[in-house]
Amino acid sequence: MSDAVLFEGRGDGIAILTINRPETRNALTADVRAGLFAAWERFERDPALRIAILTGSGDKAFCAGGDLKDMVERGLRVPPRDMFPVPYDSIELSKPTIAAVNGVAFAGGWMIAQACDLCVASTSARFAVTEVKVGRSSPWAAPLIHMIPQRIMMEILLTGKPITAERAYEIGLVNRVVEPAQLMASALELAADVLDGAPLSVKAARDTVMLSTEMGRSAALQAARAASEYCYSSADAQEGPRAFAEKRRPVWRGE
Repeated sequence: MSDAVLFEGRGDGIAILTINRPETRNALTADVRAGLFAAWERFERDPALRIAILTGSGDKAFCAGGDLKDMVERGLRVPPRDMFPVPYDSIELSKPTIAAVNGVAFAGGWMIAQACDLCVASTSARFAVTEVKVGRSSPWAAPLIHMIPQRIMMEILLTGKPITAERAYEIGLVNRVVEPAQLMASALELAADVLDGAPLSVKAARDTVMLSTEMGRSAALQAARAASEYCYSSADAQEGPRAFAEKRRPVWRGE
């Protein structure tokens, strides 16, 4: 892997992916894009890693967005679907992810933070969908309608103006806002909270949330029941109640 994206696979099941180009505000240059594709694939293929945290180097930017200079030089029109490393879109992932936003998350930076399942932000973070300012578009923002109210989404996309981390928390885009020095500790704490649950239950829970955003109430209920059958039939589904009755911590096997 290149040094554009750092990868740390921890012994506790957590992977940390760090965009490592602070001198360009961690923009999505070609080397960063390639590094993220490789890092996400490495995370997905490692069965010992169950959750990933995505962050940026330095204290100024999580990711300032796409490489506009490169777009101009290439005469880029519609970006190819596989150009940007977007979790659960151009990248197939089956595990949960957390964005730890340490600074500006503009345009493509907002895109990859939005794509993660959960988001922790530093008080110094700012978020913006700036495409209207540079004549581009933001079709990737469509899933925002499942995260924030329509009027707020409309204002964010139509004006391109940044919002603070506190505002992002108020509208439901961000799960937690912490002081800069506590950002990674907070993200790791949230990851540990997820890992404390039974692996198959966590997967079924994530599937339930995603199914619910794709279909109506009755169809979502039916699909979620089907997605939960494997979990209900697992050894962990017996271990959990047994451990509760015996007043001990469960030992999850993921099967």
